Amino acid sequence: MQRRPCWVEINTRALENNYRLLAASTPIELLAIVKADAYGHGLAMCAPAAVRAGADWLGVTSVEEGIAARALSPDAQILVISGPFTAQGAAVIENRLTCVVWEPWQIDELESAAAQARATVPVHLELDTGMSRQGVADAELDAILTRFHATSPLRLDGLMTHLYAADESDGEATHGQLARLEAMVARVFATGHNPTWLHVGNSAAVLASGVPNALQTLCRKWSLRPMARPGLALYGLAPEFSPTEPTVARALRSKLQPVLAWKTRIVATRSLPIGQAVGYNGTFIATEPMRIALLAVGYADGLKRALSNRGEVLIHGQRAPIIGRVSMDQTVVDITDIPNARPGDEVVLLGTQDRETISAEEHARWAGTIPWEIFTSITARVQRIAL
Repeated sequence: MQRRPCWVEINTRALENNYRLLAASTPIELLAIVKADAYGHGLAMCAPAAVRAGADWLGVTSVEEGIAARALSPDAQILVISGPFTAQGAAVIENRLTCVVWEPWQIDELESAAAQARATVPVHLELDTGMSRQGVADAELDAILTRFHATSPLRLDGLMTHLYAADESDGEATHGQLARLEAMVARVFATGHNPTWLHVGNSAAVLASGVPNALQTLCRKWSLRPMARPGLALYGLAPEFSPTEPTVARALRSKLQPVLAWKTRIVATRSLPIGQAVGYNGTFIATEPMRIALLAVGYADGLKRALSNRGEVLIHGQRAPIIGRVSMDQTVVDITDIPNARPGDEVVLLGTQDRETISAEEHARWAGTIPWEIFTSITARVQRIAL
């Protein structure tokens, strides 16, 4: 059966290109973030593409996502960034996942499952260097480290933190975090532990001036392997830096290729007289005779309601303004200046048509949010198609 005409096209070759560009731009290893259904792009297509491009590590949020990623990528190292929850330890072991831990109860869960399975389980310990989100705080570090004793079935394979302001190009917050990280790593080694990995940050950290080199320098002291965790840049967007853009980010921005294009079709067209209302509560009133098109997309598909009366789409390579409120399943646009627009015509919501482009950054500005949310808001009922 033919599906409702609202779909996303995923260019997996673009994702592979982006991973290789990032890998070539930095001296440290990369873990490909494919959490949240690969930022809404589709885990089933993006995880194998990242592995084909050379990624040894994949990053997911949950054990559930890790199980799905394992089925797609049998040989990859898979890091569960938000750690295990109660009664998930057995699944972690069965699917050969590596969990981030920082709470004693997470360690309890994995130790219990490992003892039952008579298995050794690798974990990565997150260190809170100032974000106050997840990670072991400085005051609790010594107590947590005692849990990784000689008879424990858990193996401390890696250390990690998250740089919360790597997109601030003055680097002040990042320098402070890296200093705290260095002090905490020193304490880990002082207690006799010898993890393999140390990884920090996201796409901004990969592209920020000095961060990869600082991480490399830190890792050399303890023979650690440095790694970062790019997400957004894998999908074709360089994060926005403030107040100035680092050289590496500026050089790569034009080379990164968008992986996702979001499309629909015109369902119907009609002419409106002066004074006619459009959409719920009549937030748009025609001030002149005009022609409009109904599109098969709405906020239940992920098109932000905040784009009502302010967003645009592409039809025949021209911008058509969204008028009236975005409905749950439908949206109306002004095609007065596109006289050749007809029912069945392809409409681009995100992506390029002819020489015109509408980007996730532009959607984010219209909606008052960030590109990450634009991507991950595209709902499951929108079909993902691999190109």
